[in-house]
Amino acid sequence: MSLASSTEIPAGTAGPAGGLLLVGPQQYPSLERERALAEEFGLDFVVAPDRKAFRATIPEATVVMVTPYAPVEAQDFAAMKKCIAVVRYGIGYDNIDVTAARTKGVPVAIVPGAATEEVASHALTMGLLLARRIPAGQSAIEAGQWAGSVGMDTPRFSQLDVAVVGMGRIGRQVARWYAALGTNVRAYDPFATFDSVPAAPLKELLEQSDVVSLHLPLSATTRNLMSAEVIGRMRHRSVLVNVSRGGLVDEAALADALRSGHLAGAGLDTFTTEPLPADHVLRCVPNLVMTPHVAWRSDLAMDALQEAVVLRARQALTGRPLSDLVT
Repeated sequence: MSLASSTEIPAGTAGPAGGLLLVGPQQYPSLERERALAEEFGLDFVVAPDRKAFRATIPEATVVMVTPYAPVEAQDFAAMKKCIAVVRYGIGYDNIDVTAARTKGVPVAIVPGAATEEVASHALTMGLLLARRIPAGQSAIEAGQWAGSVGMDTPRFSQLDVAVVGMGRIGRQVARWYAALGTNVRAYDPFATFDSVPAAPLKELLEQSDVVSLHLPLSATTRNLMSAEVIGRMRHRSVLVNVSRGGLVDEAALADALRSGHLAGAGLDTFTTEPLPADHVLRCVPNLVMTPHVAWRSDLAMDALQEAVVLRARQALTGRPLSDLVT
């Protein structure tokens, strides 16, 4: 779906009368770009402090800017009176009901590529940290112990077998970096074609890799891809890295695999429920490195992301086709 045929709206004027620019719950240091856009088009500017306020404001919004911290569900699209576009901060849109958006006739745009290098470097760093058993070494010292058996099962770096699952922008970058470092990299993607590294079936990669790095979108087919059964097939003492979407991994099964020692470690930047609940099963398992969904951040990425979101909102407000439409 595109706004290419929409009525042109002169720059500096609002769309529907009494319009409103809505930003979901967020943690950005500044929203001056978004505020300036609202002022330019004569829109009220509302930053929702939480999910409840976000949902309550959606019916009156002209443009909705969505963050990872609140969903836009079927009931929200049904309630929309004036919305001409939903724009997602980032590439993932699993918290937006795109089927409902299509039914309502509201275009949804995303922002791919704003933090490819950041997320890829986060995944690479986590993988190397875990492969070298650094978290286990730190835990031993914190427990008043010393080396013991830490690191005795670590693969030699030149013989490290790495599986990159998902070869989009980020996965391709991760694969290139691992290959450049001299590891044995193979990849799997059911849709993308690639020739930068050898391809292999997913089952083979899981059973024959020391590092499994996930770079897939969350969908009905990928949810809980890393189930208890799948994790059980992974090479003994391998490690799992997920900087994509929390729903890809059965977190209880992962916790069991870490406690039993079947997996030597895991690195997660995303979780099924965010923020991570205080009593979550992953909070007290060994050899787990966790970061709070910050893989995309850097001194440049945030500015690039917000600039791209504002650009797409401007496109909608001026009747131009939206970049990177999902629907």
